[in-house]
Amino acid sequence: MPQLSPEPCLPVEGLPCGASLWLQNLGIEESRPLNPVPGDASARRYWRLGGGLLLAHVPDKEEILPFLRVARRFARAGLPVPHVHAVSIAEGFMLLEDMGPEDLKSCLDSADSVDVLYPKAMELILKLQAAGRVCNARPFFPAYGADLLYQEMWLFSDWYLGRHLGLEIVPSAQEMLRSLYAGLADSALRQPRVWVHRDFHARNLLFHPFRDALTMIDFQDAVSGPWTYDLASLLWDRYWDWGKERRGAWIFRFYEGLERRGVRPPAFEDFHLQVRRMALQRNLKILGIFSRLAYRDGRRGYLDLLPRFWGYLMEGLGGDPQWDHLQERFLAWAPSGRP
Repeated sequence: MPQLSPEPCLPVEGLPCGASLWLQNLGIEESRPLNPVPGDASARRYWRLGGGLLLAHVPDKEEILPFLRVARRFARAGLPVPHVHAVSIAEGFMLLEDMGPEDLKSCLDSADSVDVLYPKAMELILKLQAAGRVCNARPFFPAYGADLLYQEMWLFSDWYLGRHLGLEIVPSAQEMLRSLYAGLADSALRQPRVWVHRDFHARNLLFHPFRDALTMIDFQDAVSGPWTYDLASLLWDRYWDWGKERRGAWIFRFYEGLERRGVRPPAFEDFHLQVRRMALQRNLKILGIFSRLAYRDGRRGYLDLLPRFWGYLMEGLGGDPQWDHLQERFLAWAPSGRP
């Protein structure tokens, strides 16, 4: 007797297969309006269901457990994260608390004062770090160690120089890059270890509609790492270049915040250099990641962001007494001639 093929799974109202039935089993009315939320660089998708609920579909199911572990750890430490109402790891669904549509970027786009909002974001980083200092729960967050730091910087070599510019890197340039990567990794590894969000930027910080406070999202890659990383992620932003003077003032404000919390940082000049070198490491990584998104994943719009991060990179090299001589070598790799 011939076997019949199963009926194809048809998505409902733009939802992935199985989502409508899963929501019904949770008591979510099928007639509830579904409003898709604009996505980011990942394959995750979100829908607002009304009533303070958000449906998430995570195609890479291996991302779900890290998200749940970090969410639980952060929530128990009193950090602002969305509540998780229900999960189906097998199907890749999560029902989350909807924190509303207002993220830090949209607030700044509507002309709200950056000098009011950025201190709130920096205070949240300080709160995150303070929570990590007093929380000894295990398993510990993964270490942001040398292997990961180098892996990120080699994205610049492989994807920006190799794929985007189509260069075969000569031995002298390879040696120069190895020396730079080693110095930046050494600077990061010498810093105190704290809880690091690892993608702390304006789109991942939401304002709850009923609270004048920021909530963190997209934190599943949290690690134990350098105490300047999230600050560098916030200040060297993809959407706005705030300029060296303003970034310097914010770094000093953050430094004072550490002191207020009883932390004893090094001299400000040394701390400032730590932040700038962390930003240099991160901006190398981002140039590589954006190139990879463009060529591997077909998201060509990320190429339009390369000039801003190239500017950050050149600024970082030029302001560093150890690597300012590399600016001339890097000039030949500027992104202006991209296709």
